[in-house]
Amino acid sequence: MKNKISYIMLYLGGCLFFLASCDLNKTPLATLSPDTYFSNEKELELYSNKFYPDILLTGPNIYSDNADAIIISPLNDAVSGQRMIPATGSGWSWDALRRVNYLLQNSHQTDDVTVRNQYNALAKFFRAYFYFEKLKRFGEVPWFNTVIESTDELLFKPRDSRSLIIDSIVRDLDYAIEHLPANKQVYRVNKWAALALKSRATLFEGTFRKYHSVADADNYLRLCVEASERLMDEGGYTLYRTGSTPYRDLFATTNITSQEVILARDYQESLNLLHNVQNYTNSSTTGRPGLSKTMVNSYLTSSGGRFTDLPNYQLKEFVEETQNRDPRLAQTIRTPGYTRINSTVRVAPNLSYSTTGYHLIKYTMGTAADPFDKSETDIPVFRIAEIYLNLAEAKAELDELTQADLDKSINLLRARVNMPGLNMLNANANPDPYLGSAETGYTNVSGTNKGVILEIRRERAVELAMEGHRYYDVMRWKAGKLFEKPMLGMYFAGLGNYDLDNNGSIDLCLYQGTRPSSPASLFLEVGTDIELTEGNKGNIIVHRNINRVFDENKDYLYPIPSEEINLSNDILVQNPNWK
Repeated sequence: MKNKISYIMLYLGGCLFFLASCDLNKTPLATLSPDTYFSNEKELELYSNKFYPDILLTGPNIYSDNADAIIISPLNDAVSGQRMIPATGSGWSWDALRRVNYLLQNSHQTDDVTVRNQYNALAKFFRAYFYFEKLKRFGEVPWFNTVIESTDELLFKPRDSRSLIIDSIVRDLDYAIEHLPANKQVYRVNKWAALALKSRATLFEGTFRKYHSVADADNYLRLCVEASERLMDEGGYTLYRTGSTPYRDLFATTNITSQEVILARDYQESLNLLHNVQNYTNSSTTGRPGLSKTMVNSYLTSSGGRFTDLPNYQLKEFVEETQNRDPRLAQTIRTPGYTRINSTVRVAPNLSYSTTGYHLIKYTMGTAADPFDKSETDIPVFRIAEIYLNLAEAKAELDELTQADLDKSINLLRARVNMPGLNMLNANANPDPYLGSAETGYTNVSGTNKGVILEIRRERAVELAMEGHRYYDVMRWKAGKLFEKPMLGMYFAGLGNYDLDNNGSIDLCLYQGTRPSSPASLFLEVGTDIELTEGNKGNIIVHRNINRVFDENKDYLYPIPSEEINLSNDILVQNPNWK
């Protein structure tokens, strides 16, 4: 019986949830069963409400983007190279899937065919979402589309092929697209959210297959193009452009706009739905996230030129390097002149809150305190900007991209912040050597579209910063060696006083030895509180003492927990080269 324990617990957990989630006014708890439940729309709705918190990524999963573009402390084990095979857990959980399949198995109790199809479609959206997360993390996994009982032989099912998983995801999403309502409900799944997930999943699979040399990459890239274009043409979503800082304001709200956002997580203190982004970016105790120097260097100049083409760009200090840049830089991190929303007080980046000095402001609200786990900012799950990026990337990888495609996708993102558009011919004629470098970019991009693919990747990193995409973008592009590169922050020419917000007052004093007299608001001892690449000058260097090694032969997938393999009597096979 040993090899059935984890599955029995999964089964019992699903049963307990079913009892807890029912409308007890209809039938006494002791007699509740699928024969008397799932009989109308209200009951289907009540049961399916649990899918949202159980399966959708939460705020912390999204904003705590942890890879090479945003550096936190401590590093995630997958990024630091310290990952080991766990005994249990690590994302190998199937409880939520059982609840989805339970609805699909019992929804026939509802006589209204339209209602039944709609909630079957909702369940299939969430099953597709569930399995997409599993596919990204583990690759091949067992596909279950029925409720598994404690005596079922399927408990001992081996992993299914990658093709079966992704094709089943697409099939579920096609059903969801056909049967989900089309009206915009930013906190509820609709047909446009299903199209958005199809766009995201098929782009991932197509590019993963291309760069990892797996067959049929183009098939999934074309599915991405199809889903993206349909969503763009029929969904009615457009970029939010209100005010002077629309990119920043899109994320700094408790009532996110359905103009651009297709699906979001709703947070409200009155409902005890909260997360921690305010404290996460504005305290010294919850990660100290900061953009990396490589990421900051990737932002273009305001004229559309490459910052890394400027003479001595490596030696530019903070005030100088942040001038005349893509406005999204100043709407993502504190730059000179930054004030919090509803305040006129200029505040400098705080190096005690950011490992790199590039202090994040995305999702930051007004001037109130930033208490732990009290943030109410809505968190987008899908927005039309991502779909624009997906379309451009898929077409570029298919060698089918045109300037017209860029004008209806990437160049709309740039126009929102008054940046010049991307010219396909110019990009391909002169690919960016910084983005193509082994130290700071992607060496495996080639072909006639190399230049524009690199630019699309730049645009994706900039536009989707702190939205939970970066780690798996690096995985699908087979660029994991980026995690081994030095993790750098601001450049300082030497010890002394620094006015980081350029307002005439000293914000930071760097020193060695005896602390000097200074009007600075923050003192950091070099070598103790902060490390610089050249001793008493250079770039902030983070995690210098962690020997980060990315193993190309195994680290693109997570290992399956060892106890799960044991419980299956070794029917489950471990991912390659994990020992």
